[in-house]
Amino acid sequence: MDGPVFSDEAAQELKTFIQQCMNDSALLQDPKLSFIKDLIEHYGGKVPDAKANSSSDTKVEFESKPTEPQVESENEESEESDLELDMTGVIEPDQDAPQKMGNTTLQPTDEEVAESQAKRSEAVSAFVEKNYEKAIQLYTEAIVLNPQAALLYAKRGQVFLLLNKPNACIRDCNRAIELNPDSAAAHKFRGRAHHLLGKFEEAANDLRLACKLDFDEQADEWLRETTPNARKIEEHKRKKERKAQDKLERERQERLRKAREAAKAREENTRTSQTDAGDTSPSAGDFYQFLKDPDLLQAFEDPEVAEAFKEISVNPTNVLKYQNNPKIMALINKMASKFGGAGGMPGAAGMNFPGGMPGFPGAGPGRFDSPKPSPHDDVGLD
Repeated sequence: MDGPVFSDEAAQELKTFIQQCMNDSALLQDPKLSFIKDLIEHYGGKVPDAKANSSSDTKVEFESKPTEPQVESENEESEESDLELDMTGVIEPDQDAPQKMGNTTLQPTDEEVAESQAKRSEAVSAFVEKNYEKAIQLYTEAIVLNPQAALLYAKRGQVFLLLNKPNACIRDCNRAIELNPDSAAAHKFRGRAHHLLGKFEEAANDLRLACKLDFDEQADEWLRETTPNARKIEEHKRKKERKAQDKLERERQERLRKAREAAKAREENTRTSQTDAGDTSPSAGDFYQFLKDPDLLQAFEDPEVAEAFKEISVNPTNVLKYQNNPKIMALINKMASKFGGAGGMPGAAGMNFPGGMPGFPGAGPGRFDSPKPSPHDDVGLD
């Protein structure tokens, strides 16, 4: 419009009225003002019911519709709109009833085949004379006589194509391809029919195959015409597939991340529980203190010492084998002295010594006491 609809005075009065409605929405329940209510609701607003109106809620509320669920569909629509195709030559689809196809289970006699050939010749003559309706009639008669001839369907499909009846053409070509999948003519004419209907990807597939089966200049020209649109559609589909795959991969990675976090949390809870339930006695703690002694650590680097303590850890009574070995016994006594009066070296805490190492129960003076032989021992006998 070139100028304002209202004068300044009328606009001010309208503004005052709108303010009154905002302060008291019950005014909009007046039937004479129903057009204002319709306007508000037309743009997504909501006028409160008169009985629900209160002093704390008297303004007209405009409710915005949720947009989040529509984001994905809006993106898809945007992608579709970005796909600009050249629709030159595309026509409205024909809606004619399906043409006669003949009985494909019929095995024609020699006479019927000959008569069908005669009808085909007449159809070709009518086609050359551009009498397309007569050509269709004659091809139909030929098909009824010999419904096994794939070429008859393809040629009738060609006539339908010239009459701008792509759907009829496709029906004929489908039958021809059922009878002979390698019919170049059927793929050629069906490809062109798909192009006329705007089905560029299907058109390109048919025309490519037609040129592969039996190269034809017209088929090649039609293929070059439909290829730009077909490539746009093919690329568009590839992009959609990549996005779908990326989305699935993101969802998979998110599931893995959550699973790792859950596993880590369970592991931490288990570790905490085991620590809380573990041995916290002074003797167990003192046992690990000996690892801080550099002399002990250096001693265990000696292969002989390491082997000895390996045997003792497997069977504590093996300590008897080393009671005359000063190096081993000195180390044992030093380790025993680390525990003072702690009741001997703890058992399974680290050395697998059950209830303390033999020879120093309680580790009294810090020396190893050899066990007294029993009356039945052979120790010392020749």
